[in-house]
Amino acid sequence: MPGLFFRLICAAGLIGTWSAPLAAEEAYDPWPGLVQDIFNNRAMNDGSDVIAVEMPYRAEDAAIVPVTLRSKLSPTDSRHVVSITLVIDQNPAPMAAKFALGPEAHVSEISTRVRVNNYTNVHAVAELSDGQLYMAKTYVKASGGCSAPAAKNAEEAKNHIGQMKYRQFARAEQGPSSGAREAQIMIGHPNNSGLQMDQLTQLYIPAFFVNELHLWQDDSPVLAMEGGISISEDPNIRFTYVPNGATHFRAEAKDTAGHVFQKQWNADDSGS
Repeated sequence: MPGLFFRLICAAGLIGTWSAPLAAEEAYDPWPGLVQDIFNNRAMNDGSDVIAVEMPYRAEDAAIVPVTLRSKLSPTDSRHVVSITLVIDQNPAPMAAKFALGPEAHVSEISTRVRVNNYTNVHAVAELSDGQLYMAKTYVKASGGCSAPAAKNAEEAKNHIGQMKYRQFARAEQGPSSGAREAQIMIGHPNNSGLQMDQLTQLYIPAFFVNELHLWQDDSPVLAMEGGISISEDPNIRFTYVPNGATHFRAEAKDTAGHVFQKQWNADDSGS
């Protein structure tokens, strides 16, 4: 009887009816639409020799998934990276961040932490000085990162807002022959995604996040970030750059409520 029942279902076309929506869902690829919406349908070139995006294949915590963007341009290449856009295809707001690189800072690597809401492709799109876009991608298994509860309670997060720390990991004379230096900026901020729920009121917490970050050596731009809801709580940006002899390193961050946070350090400081 089970075999007869299965044959009757197949004859009626019901198997196809049941499987079609699943197949359609698996086949859906948001990337072409994102190219149109984010990049105005500009041509995408293969970026395998230009840009790398590195993330764990399976994330341990979907709310703080590490991501590293690395330039792969040869030192002899006359072009340079102008900006890098990070797109998490299946996130509610797919454009996670856009980084503008200072023309004289020679930023070669940027690392941060992001929220990932569903199993997804993640694209890194580099715009070079030749005006062309170059794309690389990776795949990440994670879910629920955008709605995950905050690590800090509301009062603790409020007291923490706007605190900035700056660290260096190698002085120029200790680094590679290029003189590159690695540094890190940390900003205290809840970076609420708008999809998290207050556990007491059961209401959604409004989106509230750092949407701008600018870094300078004296008055020379090093790195700027346009951020979105996908950047994790307490934004943490680590990057490699070449010092220019400046005496001070400056940071300015802005959030969606209009707050402006500024801080300055001696260029050779290794602490906060």
